[in-house]
Order: sequence, then structure tokens, then C-alpha cells
Amino acid sequence: MLKRLLALSLLSFYVQAEELPAPVQAIEKQGITIIKSFDAPGGMKGYLGKYQDMGVTIYVTPDGKQAISGYMYDTAGTNLSEKMIQDEIYSPAGRALWQQMEKSTWILDGKKDAPRVIYVFADPFCPYCSRFWQQSRPWVESGKVQIRTLLVGVIKPESPAAAAAILSDSDPAKKWHDYEQSLGKMTLDLPKTIPPKIMNVLKGNQTLMDELGANATPAIYYMNKDNVLQQEVGLPDEEKMKLILGE
Repeated sequence: MLKRLLALSLLSFYVQAEELPAPVQAIEKQGITIIKSFDAPGGMKGYLGKYQDMGVTIYVTPDGKQAISGYMYDTAGTNLSEKMIQDEIYSPAGRALWQQMEKSTWILDGKKDAPRVIYVFADPFCPYCSRFWQQSRPWVESGKVQIRTLLVGVIKPESPAAAAAILSDSDPAKKWHDYEQSLGKMTLDLPKTIPPKIMNVLKGNQTLMDELGANATPAIYYMNKDNVLQQEVGLPDEEKMKLILGE
């Protein structure tokens, strides 16, 4: 789960709280932020909230005098609380972050009309980024997948300059392709001073990567079949690779 999605989502999902039942007010004082109420099974009133960046559900008994914090299951064993948290918080917040990535400065790898879109935060000196790039070739070259790379400079002191050298090229997509194809052995003309425009791009990509909760590269993002944002940090194994790229 993307740990920071909940905190971001509260900016758009928080509404002025209605008058809360006394037991919910007592729970709220323990550090739970109430986001919304909802009708729960069994004549109970439910409340969706968050505690330490995690979604929580609270259920109030019909008489309004007791509150239970935790998961609710139906007769089939379905976790109704988890579905509520996913549908109301994580999924919408994930789609909002996906839109942020769409609006960012990225390098296209593959055909722009490829049906499956993958976002990757990568550092030019990241060996695992290079291996992910190499292993993704069958999907990209077949036209099934497009990878949108957001360059960051986090591994070496020279990383920002190396990223800037690629982004400043007349054809950043070709430069990135050739660099990754060389397994990082191609010499880059590192600028002594990074142009302000390029520096803003790198800072923006780094900020977005931080907001997504990633602390290493490659940081890979994709939508699953239910249109829920997924995260994979580090080099995926073979099975996860197939899942990410859509096989």
C-alpha cells in the first residue's frame, strides 16, 4: 500500500464533521481523524477515519452509546471495512497521484499509443533501473507497453548532472534509450551548472517521488485491473515483472 496516499487524500476528502456520537468523539481524542460517516449493516452508523496514516473504520451501535473500531465482515467472509477504505480513500487518491505523474516531465520509452502505461522514477547511475529497462524490452518493442521515465538524481553526487545531461539533449528519449542500451557505459557530457529549468524538473520529480512514499529507484507505478494505483520499489522479480507489464 502506498503509505502517503491517505495523508494526501485527506486534503480533498475531509469534510466538516457532523455532530459525532459521544463514543466516536472519545475515539477521536485518541488521535483518529474522522473523514466521513456512512450507513453500516445491522442498523449501525459507520465512520471512516485515519490513524497514523492508515485508514480505520468505526461502527456505532444503534443506541449510539458504544463504538467499535476495527474491521466488519459479512457472512461470506468479505472484509467490508477494507473495501470501504480502498474505495473511498486509497483508490481516488491513487488516481489523483497518477494524474500528477501524467502532468510531470517524463521521457517516453515506447509508442505513445501503447495501451499499458508504466511510470518509473529512475537515476542514471541506478543499476537496477538499467536492468528493469533491459528486461522490459520485449513488452516495449512489441508496442504493448509505454514506459514514462521521471529522472531523479539521488544515488551519486553526479546524478543530478547526469540526469540534466539527458534532459537537456535535443532528443531526451533517444539519449535515454542509447544510455540505457549501453548499460550506463555511454559517456555523458555533464554540465558544470544545471540550467534552472532542468533543475526545477528534477526537484519536481523528486518531490513527487517523495509524496508517493518511494525511497529508492527504480520506483515503478502502474494501475491494476481494478484501476487501483500500485507501487513496486526496486527491481521486480520475474513474476512481478509480468504483472507490472501486463502479461
